[in-house]
Amino acid sequence: MNERLQEVLKEVLKLSPTDRAQLVEEVLSNFEFPEREEIDRLWVEEAEDRISAYEEGKLKAKSLSDVYSDIEKL
Repeated sequence: MNERLQEVLKEVLKLSPTDRAQLVEEVLSNFEFPEREEIDRLWVEEAEDRISAYEEGKLKAKSLSDVYSDIEKL
């Protein structure tokens, strides 16, 4: 890794886990690769499965603030 990338990484690692996750998502969304459509399809399937599980009472909801709090603890 070149010096500039090392500097960027050092700054990124100072961010909160939530901010780092948002940054990673933004960077990855700018890449196009053959598996992208398959990955997107699998995420849609996962989301639909989770919604179904919630609606069937198999999965409990968690507030967004609790989720962010858990992430910040990582």
